[in-house]
Amino acid sequence: MARKQEILWDLEPHTLGKHLVLRAYLDAWLPIMSYANGRVLFIDGFAGPGEYAGGEDGSPQIAIRALVDHSAKINAEVVYYFIEKDVDRAKHLKTVVDSWEKKAPKTKMNVVTGTFDGTMTGIFDYLDEQKSKLAPAFVMIDPFGVSGTPMSVVRRLLQYPRCEIYFSLMYEWLNRFKASSEFEPHLDELFGCPDWRDLIEIQESEKRRTALYALYEKQLRDAGAKQVIHFDIFDGNRLKYSIFFASQHEVGADRMKAAIWKAAPDGGFAFRGSRTPELALVASPDFSPLKEQLRARFGDGQWHDISEIVSFVKSDATDYHSGQLKQKTLKPMEEAGQLEADATTRKNKRTYPDGCRVKFSPPSK
Repeated sequence: MARKQEILWDLEPHTLGKHLVLRAYLDAWLPIMSYANGRVLFIDGFAGPGEYAGGEDGSPQIAIRALVDHSAKINAEVVYYFIEKDVDRAKHLKTVVDSWEKKAPKTKMNVVTGTFDGTMTGIFDYLDEQKSKLAPAFVMIDPFGVSGTPMSVVRRLLQYPRCEIYFSLMYEWLNRFKASSEFEPHLDELFGCPDWRDLIEIQESEKRRTALYALYEKQLRDAGAKQVIHFDIFDGNRLKYSIFFASQHEVGADRMKAAIWKAAPDGGFAFRGSRTPELALVASPDFSPLKEQLRARFGDGQWHDISEIVSFVKSDATDYHSGQLKQKTLKPMEEAGQLEADATTRKNKRTYPDGCRVKFSPPSK
């Protein structure tokens, strides 16, 4: 029988950051997806034992607690699939999950002992055989290393329009084994192509990482994702995790960005966005990059309906979310003479209601 210390491990600060984002996003996702659907799924592809050595919640308990503690009434049946290939950790996870059954009566909690790719392939094949579709799903893919997460499985997931993916890429592992021939098949599967082999040869570390991440984002889009959010979690100056979130809808992108910003100021770690790499996600952020993005995109001297502006900020084109747009960005821009609003389309100054039209000054040179 495995000793407890072999099953559990300590919770690190950067992992906490990843979990804070997960909880914040699920708080928004559950009521939205359950409103119009009778069943929703949470799939944790690398679930682990369900808790850490200090008793802190692992991702399975975070996902369950998001449902149990939610202030909104969740009418849909919530089905959890916790996949863990290690037998002893899966057994421990089962005891953790079982302790929640009475607290979450309208749920199904399944602990599956197996690999993520093998389990998901079996589910896909069953659905294909039954000519059924996957219910709206949030799929967390958080492996140790780079194996067992093939793009072929991600592609099949993204064929379902209401499926979203939260993928944790440990760049240290990818970089460590980039020259190892035994890892080449795993990286071929991860990216779904051999193109990474040329990029690995880039000498400058930052350029190499940027190129590899751009390839992974391209593969997600080719697989069917319409929105791809990427953010990095740092411990000091050391990159620990890179998270890729893939969705079909700008609402999902917007909610994920809001979750990232909500978690960013907490703990001994730092978040950085990808559209504006120099941007630090902190409690008192700099909105200058967003202002310049808006002027670059809409500063053509034409009137633009506010819905266009909101849609742009919601999307994966920026690292900001729509809650930061009107009062924190547009209002200061109007006060600085960088924006003009059509007075006939609003009642009150420095407000931007539905139907309001705005005109931006040209971008800075």
